[in-house]
Amino acid sequence: MKRDDFETVRNDFISQWGTLGSSWGINRTMAQIHALLMIAVDPKDTNTIMDELKISRGNANTNLRDLIGWGLIRRVTYPGDRKEYFEAEKDVWTMFCTIARERKRREIEPALKLLKQSSGISFDAKSSEQKHFVEQTATLAEFVQTADLILDKAARSEKSKVLPFMIKRFS
Repeated sequence: MKRDDFETVRNDFISQWGTLGSSWGINRTMAQIHALLMIAVDPKDTNTIMDELKISRGNANTNLRDLIGWGLIRRVTYPGDRKEYFEAEKDVWTMFCTIARERKRREIEPALKLLKQSSGISFDAKSSEQKHFVEQTATLAEFVQTADLILDKAARSEKSKVLPFMIKRFS
């Protein structure tokens, strides 16, 4: 593969990962930085990230800080070098587990809390609409709680145990 072809494929991957990022709760630029660091052989400094993705320093710093907060990247320092470098988690299973835990904390737990509160409301006059609301939110809460338990179990398990089980169940 020619160098130009590789750069095109690499840039397409980074762009597409940015688009996918919005489906797991992060913005496009944050996902693009993650993609860049995930496929990089060596850690990259902020200036290199800014140059390669054509983003501002503020945008880079904000998103790097958020990626560290998610646990998807980490800071790397070298003796005698004042720059901070960043590298992404390379293990896909660890990455999945990290994203699952963060989405649980940021999205599932607040949604489940709201659903439980909503389904536990007691109305004075129980109209059919009120009864339906309570029943529906209770059903949703039960479903979300079950999905959360499954996701939590998968995220806490070892890859060697979960993947064969999943393949067997869904094949």
